[in-house]
Amino acid sequence: MSSAGSDTPTSHRLISAPVSFVSGADRSIRRRLFLSRVFSWICRFVTYASLAVLIVLLTAIIWSSFGRLAFDFVYSTNSSNPKNAGMLAGLWGSFWLVLFTALFSIPVGVGSAVYLEEIAKDSFFVRLIKTNLSNLAGVPSIVYGILGYTVFRSAAAVLKVWFDGQHAFNIMGLFRLRLHKLPIYEDNILVGALTLTLVVLPTVIASAQESLRSVPSSLRVASLALGATRWQTIWRQVIPAALPGISTGVILSTSRAIGEAAPLIMLGALTITTMVPGNIDSPVKLITRPMQVLHAPLDQFTAMPIEIYDWSRQTDSQFTAVAATGIIVLLIVLLSINAVAMIVRHYASRRLKW
Repeated sequence: MSSAGSDTPTSHRLISAPVSFVSGADRSIRRRLFLSRVFSWICRFVTYASLAVLIVLLTAIIWSSFGRLAFDFVYSTNSSNPKNAGMLAGLWGSFWLVLFTALFSIPVGVGSAVYLEEIAKDSFFVRLIKTNLSNLAGVPSIVYGILGYTVFRSAAAVLKVWFDGQHAFNIMGLFRLRLHKLPIYEDNILVGALTLTLVVLPTVIASAQESLRSVPSSLRVASLALGATRWQTIWRQVIPAALPGISTGVILSTSRAIGEAAPLIMLGALTITTMVPGNIDSPVKLITRPMQVLHAPLDQFTAMPIEIYDWSRQTDSQFTAVAATGIIVLLIVLLSINAVAMIVRHYASRRLKW
């Protein structure tokens, strides 16, 4: 009885004793929790501060555009009078630039990514190419403008001299084709599109590579095990599975090309012009005037960022409203392209079965 009675206070003390961390571990846990809370608050501050700056900038742009914001802005060409200045030439110039940039960059970019990720063996040369592609994505666009001026614009000048002296061409020695003399400019749309292709190509390749890496290797193994060739596996299994990421990367890269001004200024793109490439100023003329469509890629051009840049440095204060309106139009175009990217990614993701 005495031993039982003596054990009761001891067990009571053990049960009622407060549980606490070891002092060193307690300080370490408290410090990590504090750093976690600080990091969380920093992330919130950065996010809300960025959102506040964006709201302030958009409000200032919309407020500045009240003097010129109207629907006729997108139907009028540029003018020295701020009340008549419009963005029609820049819209069509950007349309042709983006169209040919996509035609050049998508096959080359996606094809290069497929080769590097699915076909090429892991060698020093392949790793060197991947490293250089990652570095090229961070090169300033003005460098590509200098490269485009040196290579593409010089080649266009040579072709201009050659075409100016030609009226007919022999086709494989079988018959003679006569062509109407079309004016070829050194600073034409094809030169600008090839230069912008250099700008967006590293981003297209990188995004396509990441999308291909995200496809499970079991999908490839299962396709090969069922007797499919490597090409059939890539074309029918891997690329459809990676299509949401590829399409998103391509569209976002193309939207970057719309906002580039420095490479086009290096190429000598027009800043003040009332001319629309190929004299095509409506979608109907794309169908009804095929010869002008053929002439448009070889014509001079301007773009939306270049017109905004020119308006922003005018001494007349009324051009401030014109530049702000141009920024709004450019933002609407960019947001529309990004919305298309989201829609394409959504519907492409719904088709995936794995």
